[in-house]
Amino acid sequence: MIYKPTYQAARMIAPKVEAIFAQHLAVARDSGEEDLAPLPSAHIVETIIDAAFWASLRKEEGHSPKISLAFLPPDQAGNPLLFRQRLPLNSDTLVKIAPGVERAGIHLGVWQVEGELFLWGTTTSIPNFCFVLDVSEPALLVIKHRRIYGFGKFTNIAVLKGDQIKIVDVNSAKLQDCPPMLLSLLDLTAPSYWNDTVNVLIQIAVSMRSHQRGGTLLVVPNGKANWLQSIIKPIQYGIQPAFAGLSNLLKLDRKEASQIFWQTALRREVEHLAGLTAVDGATIISEDYELLAFGAKIGRAKGKELIEELSFGEPIVGGGAVLLHPAKVGGTRHLSAAQFVHDQNDAIALVASQDGHFTIYSWSPAQKRVQAHRIDTLLL
Repeated sequence: MIYKPTYQAARMIAPKVEAIFAQHLAVARDSGEEDLAPLPSAHIVETIIDAAFWASLRKEEGHSPKISLAFLPPDQAGNPLLFRQRLPLNSDTLVKIAPGVERAGIHLGVWQVEGELFLWGTTTSIPNFCFVLDVSEPALLVIKHRRIYGFGKFTNIAVLKGDQIKIVDVNSAKLQDCPPMLLSLLDLTAPSYWNDTVNVLIQIAVSMRSHQRGGTLLVVPNGKANWLQSIIKPIQYGIQPAFAGLSNLLKLDRKEASQIFWQTALRREVEHLAGLTAVDGATIISEDYELLAFGAKIGRAKGKELIEELSFGEPIVGGGAVLLHPAKVGGTRHLSAAQFVHDQNDAIALVASQDGHFTIYSWSPAQKRVQAHRIDTLLL
C-alpha cells in the first residue's frame, strides 16, 4: 500500500519550503560553499511533515514524542549510528523510537531510495542547509536548517501549529533600526560563534523561554546608572559587586580552551543567568553581561510620560509592523518593559511570557518610539 499524506498544512507549505531551500543552496554554491545538503523536494517535505505531525499527536507510555528529523544520506552524516535494517518513515516508527533520540543535537536521518523514504539511523553532524524538522510538542512542528558556519542556534524557516502556518520573512529585517538579535536569528549577519555577544543573548532568550515561568531581562549600557531612575527602590536582589561569570568567559581568548569547554562553560553560565529571570521582577545585566540585579520592580522614571503607543511586528509573512498600545502586546510584564525602554532609550528589554511568546523591546531613533518584535517563531 502506498502511503499518502493527509495533513493539509504539510501539502500547503511543502512547495514553499522546497523553493526556500533551493534558493539557499543556489546562493551557497555560487559563493563556493561546500558540504551542502541535498535539496528536499516538495513531496519529500510533505511526507516527512505528515509523518511527524501524526506522531506528535500520539503518546508512548504517557509521553509525547520530541524528535528531530534530518534529510540527508548517511555518507554526509560524519560518524552516523546506522540501523542494521531500514525503518519505515511513519508515525508508528517515530513514536516507538522517540524516547531514545529526544536529547538535543540528535537527529533521525531520513533518506530516499527508489522513491521510498526511510529512517537509516541517527547523527549529531549534518551538512550546511540540511532540512531539519523538529517536533517540539503535540501538533507543533518547526522547519529549520543548520547555519552555514555551523555555530549557534539553527535558523528557522517555518512553524506549523495545527492548521496554522507561519513562514519566516527575512524581509522584516529591512525595517529601520532592526535589533542585532533579530538580524542574527534571521541568519543575516556575519558568522556567529558561541561566544559572540549577540549569539549569547539568543542563548539566554532560548533558556528564558524554556523555563516557562515568564520573565524580563533588561540590558543596560556599560558604566551608566540612568537605568536606576526607572527602578523602584529598594532593589530586593541587588548584586554588589556585579557578578561577572558570563562576562569574564566572553573576554577570554577562545584559543585558550577547546570548543567543548566553551560550549559547556557558556551553557552553564547562560542557564544560571536565565534562571534568575523566573523570579518575579526584572533581571538586569550590562551590555558586557555583568549581572547587576534581579527581581527588580520597574517604575516610570521621574519626568517621563506614560508610553501610549509602540510599533509591533512579527518576522513572519503577513506580520508587518502596526501601531498599538503596549497593553495590547501583553500583560503587566510587557507594559513595564515597554515603559522602561521608552524612558531609557539606550537599553533593550527581552520579555518571555508563560504562554511561550517572546518579545524584544528596543528604541527606534528613526521612528522616535519603542518598537516590539515578537520572535518566538525564531526561538523554537
